[in-house]
Amino acid sequence: MEKYKKQYSKYLDQLREEISLYKDENDLWKLTGDIKNTPGNLAIHICGNLKFNFGAVLLNNGYVRDRDSEFARKNVPREEILKEIDSAKKVVLESLSTLSRADLNKPFPSSAYGDEGTTGDLILRISFHLAYHLGQINYHRRILT
Repeated sequence: MEKYKKQYSKYLDQLREEISLYKDENDLWKLTGDIKNTPGNLAIHICGNLKFNFGAVLLNNGYVRDRDSEFARKNVPREEILKEIDSAKKVVLESLSTLSRADLNKPFPSSAYGDEGTTGDLILRISFHLAYHLGQINYHRRILT
């Protein structure tokens, strides 16, 4: 699991850095061009996705996701977003620490995605989702600067 922990740590550290690099905190809530979601909402969405899949599904920690609010919330202070990223990272790393190699080949214990896959498949898929949105945030920030 160390390689997964290392990769998720890297992505989440990059997400934290991207959010921190916005010179004007208000820019986290600006829409630019054809971009439909603000960086603030994307960061909150990434955290909700991770806390749900790694926390509620794999750790069974009781986390309840409100996906609609991930996109509806506005003007959340940067510090609160950074705390969410730190919290999501903690959940991901804790969850990955509980998994064995054999667990990766077991069915993912949720059908939320409408397809059957192994836990390993979903861990990979979720990392693609994280990387995709991280790239969107990076692109948005560079457009503004």
